[in-house]
Amino acid sequence: MTATDDPLVSTDWLAARIDDAKVKIIDASYKMPGVLPLPSDDYLAAHIPGSVFFDVNTIADSNDPRPHMYPGAGQFSRDVAALGISSGDTVVAYDSGAWVAAPRAWWMFRSFGHPDVKVLDGGLKKWLSEGRPTHSGTVTPKPGKFQAKLDPGYVRSKEQLLGNLQTHKEQLVDARPRPRFEGTVAEPWPGRRAGHIPGSRNVPYGELFDATTGAMKPLEDLRQAFKNAGVDMTKPIVTTCGSGVSALVLTLALYRLGVRGTALYDGSWAEWGLPDGPPLATGSA
Repeated sequence: MTATDDPLVSTDWLAARIDDAKVKIIDASYKMPGVLPLPSDDYLAAHIPGSVFFDVNTIADSNDPRPHMYPGAGQFSRDVAALGISSGDTVVAYDSGAWVAAPRAWWMFRSFGHPDVKVLDGGLKKWLSEGRPTHSGTVTPKPGKFQAKLDPGYVRSKEQLLGNLQTHKEQLVDARPRPRFEGTVAEPWPGRRAGHIPGSRNVPYGELFDATTGAMKPLEDLRQAFKNAGVDMTKPIVTTCGSGVSALVLTLALYRLGVRGTALYDGSWAEWGLPDGPPLATGSA
């Protein structure tokens, strides 16, 4: 892993480029429905100087009843341009430091043909712990010019995963906490069954970063987490979670370990876990 292909950047790296007009910072913080204050209100209260709010709930297909599903390329182009981002910019995504949605934004940019995107290691939590400055209120950027084209290889559908139940060509790795994966607790998404997709493995996303500092764990710790879960990193991998957000923490960690060609099950358990959904399994992997 070299500095150029590592998807993470440090707070020192960002602080040195905070005034660079070609570096665009996005706050992609996310919370489960009903959790207050809203991420957008947190952003208004305190954000990294110059950052704009990237809302995964609105930069999404509003006509799809499933939560924050991928938008079309045209919408992504318009929404990102409205945030002041152009195709030639370097995008740096961060979140509150709980590692939930900055990787989702990172993967969306990559999916839509913009590889020049990074994730701030430790997010706002680490930034604040180091005494670095924040701003409050809204930021009104000058609209950018962004051209998006979705690479369908970055995402998987329920139909593709149903086919995979028979072929087992791709490993499915679930990022949810173990009790949710094993089906021993009720799903926080209303009306969803408890359990997991048959044959999937479980690497809880919260085990991949240091809860105290907010920084992602060392590469050897990441490698061991996947090994312990029975994941073969030489074979194709699809990540999944509750609604297609925290799964990308796994994707980010795998990318740092040199794994390429992974995909996201965008519908995740919010789709599979519906009452009339496909077969499920409970218990340990």
